[in-house]
Amino acid sequence: MFHSTTGLIHLLAALVALFSGSLVLLRPKGGLFHKRAGYAYLASMLLLNLTALLIYHLFGRFGPFHWLAVLSLLCLTGGMVPALLRSRITRWIYWHYYFMNWSVVGLYAAFWAETLTRTLPVGQFWPLVLLATMVTTITGSVLIRRHAARLLATGPATRP
Repeated sequence: MFHSTTGLIHLLAALVALFSGSLVLLRPKGGLFHKRAGYAYLASMLLLNLTALLIYHLFGRFGPFHWLAVLSLLCLTGGMVPALLRSRITRWIYWHYYFMNWSVVGLYAAFWAETLTRTLPVGQFWPLVLLATMVTTITGSVLIRRHAARLLATGPATRP
């Protein structure tokens, strides 16, 4: 199941990211719990992506999943920089909301792709990866849009 210590660390970081990311999504926003769970998510995602960039057993070279790890790092950066610089960025909460939500959607897409390819018939790798990614992305897009107005309403968190 594990090809290396790096693979084990990758799995453990993914589990922590799934747990902490889900907590951030499901719990009230902006409080101390949100910040602590968010930093746990950030740390686990950084470790997850770092280890992803070190795993080469699938293709033997830099492949599509490495590019997705780079995209994930860009989403994390796009979500954290506005939050950390909120006093200098107008409407920082919008950037934080969208980038961090898409970060979690990407994590869930990877989770479902990994789960499907490990549990369903061999030989269907790419169709299963594409199906899992497409369904997760569409579902995530609907949920992000559905909750945006409520979560981004003008309040203390949206003021510069």
